[in-house]
Amino acid sequence: MQSFELLSQKFTLHFDKTHLPATPASLYEPGEYFLKMGGKRIRPVLCLMGNELVDDIRPDAWHVATAIELFHNFTLIHDDIMDKAPLRRGFETLHAKYGENTAMLAGDVMLVTAYEHLNKIDSTYLHKILHLFNRTAKEVCEGQQTDMDFEKAQVVGFEDYLQMIGQKTSVLLAASLKMGTILGGAGERNQNLLFEFGKKLGLAFQVQDDYLDAFGDPGKFGKQVGGDILANKKTFLLIRAQESASAAGKKELQSLLKSDAPGKVEKVLQIFREAKVDAWALQLKNKFLNEALAHLEDIAVISKRKEPLKELAHFLVVREF
Repeated sequence: MQSFELLSQKFTLHFDKTHLPATPASLYEPGEYFLKMGGKRIRPVLCLMGNELVDDIRPDAWHVATAIELFHNFTLIHDDIMDKAPLRRGFETLHAKYGENTAMLAGDVMLVTAYEHLNKIDSTYLHKILHLFNRTAKEVCEGQQTDMDFEKAQVVGFEDYLQMIGQKTSVLLAASLKMGTILGGAGERNQNLLFEFGKKLGLAFQVQDDYLDAFGDPGKFGKQVGGDILANKKTFLLIRAQESASAAGKKELQSLLKSDAPGKVEKVLQIFREAKVDAWALQLKNKFLNEALAHLEDIAVISKRKEPLKELAHFLVVREF
């Protein structure tokens, strides 16, 4: 069994090539620019790990992993446009560098290219992989729309936020793992257990991400601490504070959300601490992690094959970046 780090290196070597035609350069060069920014490649590597959980990695898994990474980059390009983000991974975003119209087309053609890779797999698995891929793509879009809807809402319920994160973040992690097991010939029960492992891991990952944005070390996290607070972004922490802060804390929090005054981040963090939101978030993260690991434990394969996924799960939710 191979570690995430080793498979990540192998996938990077496999993926870091030209994926798009040369002409028209005005369309395809922007796409290649975006792909060369790199990234963690978590989702495609999860597909490979899902395959190796039940079998040796098959050639088809590399095609599906490539499709997953292209699809993920397609979503990032469109997310950046919607968020009006100037930077991605320290580089100028595609729409900022080339304009929104070109960025949208570059993202669209990236999605088409993803389907070209899916079309290369054995016909035995094609229908099931396409069905899961398409369902996942729809859920990711639904999650993104819900996230945008939340920007207009004063208060978002915990369960509603959980469902949104499940669609926007968790489902692609879960589906990547499941596609790998489908290609490996796993039974339905094992496929579904690994899917649930991925979903819970995705939730734990998001809780940690929200936590680090508020309480992380900026030197390690690599982002401005309190960025979500400045953007009034709905997060696990804000939703919990709106539910559990004192009456005075809730009132001040509501006022701060309408303000861009200096010291906003520090004041909101103080309310979070008084409401013990930081401790609650760590408990919630561990709850999701333990549920994920319980699903992994129930999968009917020898324990040794599960070790790389266990190690990755712990790494993703205790990371400081």
